[in-house]
Amino acid sequence: MIVAGIMSGTSLDGITIAAVELNGKSWKLLEYTTIPYSKKLRQRILAVSNTEAHTGEVASLHFALGEQYAKAVHTLKAKPQLIGCHGQTVFHGKGCTLQLGEAQVLAERTQTPVVNNFRPRDIAAGGQGAPLVPFVDYLLFRSRTRTRVLLNIGGIANVTVLKANGKPEDVVAFDTGPGNMIIDQLAWILTKGKRNFDKDGKLAQRGTPNPQLLQLLLKNPYYRTPAPKSCGREQFGRELVANLLATQLDLHDLIATVTLLTPVTIFEAIQSTNPDELIAAGGGTQNPQIMNHLRGLLPRTKVQTTDEYGLPAEAKEAVAFAILAHETWRGRKATLPSATGARHAVILGQVTPA
Repeated sequence: MIVAGIMSGTSLDGITIAAVELNGKSWKLLEYTTIPYSKKLRQRILAVSNTEAHTGEVASLHFALGEQYAKAVHTLKAKPQLIGCHGQTVFHGKGCTLQLGEAQVLAERTQTPVVNNFRPRDIAAGGQGAPLVPFVDYLLFRSRTRTRVLLNIGGIANVTVLKANGKPEDVVAFDTGPGNMIIDQLAWILTKGKRNFDKDGKLAQRGTPNPQLLQLLLKNPYYRTPAPKSCGREQFGRELVANLLATQLDLHDLIATVTLLTPVTIFEAIQSTNPDELIAAGGGTQNPQIMNHLRGLLPRTKVQTTDEYGLPAEAKEAVAFAILAHETWRGRKATLPSATGARHAVILGQVTPA
């Protein structure tokens, strides 16, 4: 079965779509691409994220994103038989979550069944509704002999700890804190809207991390909250950026500081697990500053990316939601309660027929 997985994350950089051929326990990535959001659409999403937004604009954006996802599907050479669409998160809090992107529009435009709305059932079962990708991490990356940490550096950074020869109930996974989110917002301000990320970490390279500010940022209570836990713009969005700007430090120094914050909080979250390998994915793997900091903090751990396992780092989460959609289509539970905190595993999402 060919399944298209669609992912648009908290970085708001665009839509990543992957076509995956699934056959029993085997999988094959056929193709993938990322389609950037237009500046106007990105600003519309930001305007309704973690804020008091007009319900009319939320509804309009919900349908507009359904159209964008359909256009992404039409760029594929492979003809999917099923679509798994994560949707665009605009709020993720305690006991509730909201991802936009109308599945009825996507199904109508593509004439293909759609699985979406993945997170609410886990929340209804007492979980965080996140992270969901650890189920796929366990399927694809578990090892009999090596303890592995799967790391995704998107807008938010999250980890999955796979103990050597571990069972599903042994998996620990959670959001460690900001990934690219704060860096992206500061880069947008520094470049006056010309760039919404720090390409190749060059802006951070021109600055110097501020030790006092770093220590202050590390006092955020989220980092001391025990897992399972998840976070988003609610903790690391516009209010935090406003506080950073209020320090009146040079913007390059601010970017250098928050670029160091990401690997430091990842390191502090996983150091007790003594991983043999750290396998990273997501847009943050393209930032040499983040990856070099991680290698320096973890000298006895092999730090690499999913590319070295045949799965492009940029495509990993889209592939994951293709696999999760396939599990839902087959009527199979696809969550790890040890990761989300739910009372039991659940079948994820809703199915919209073609």
